Amino acid sequence: MTFMNFVTGLPAMLLCLIVQTAVAFWCVRHYVSHLPQVGSGQRFLVGMRPLIVATLAMLGGTLVQIMLWGLLFLWLGEFEQAYDAIYHSAVNFSSLGYGDIVMTRAHRLLGPLEAVNGVLMLGMSAATLMAIVQHMVTLLNEARPKEGPGGRMP
Repeated sequence: MTFMNFVTGLPAMLLCLIVQTAVAFWCVRHYVSHLPQVGSGQRFLVGMRPLIVATLAMLGGTLVQIMLWGLLFLWLGEFEQAYDAIYHSAVNFSSLGYGDIVMTRAHRLLGPLEAVNGVLMLGMSAATLMAIVQHMVTLLNEARPKEGPGGRMP
């Protein structure tokens, strides 16, 4: 039973990794293609738009992964309704762990596998967004006028 849970869960984890990597690379490419807007002195939201878009894309990627796990649970016959499967998946993926819905013993180990997968994927989202923010801070610091000796502008 344990082995079959790993055989079932591992492809789902790999599929989530593919989705997460694709979204992360798209976010970085989107950010890089909009670099002239960042730190250009334009309106605040114009400079922040690449970060906002990246955040929304990461959120979308997370929701897709939650739905993939939910569809797996439906396919395995653990749930009769998509809402329950996706709800259970979201609770697992976010490692919230309410425990109000528990799968049958045959597939129960998939919950912790999804939680481990979710923690890793959410960490990857956070790392991607943090890299973008750090680069934005660097650009903003470089664009700021430099002070000369004694705190005066040159």
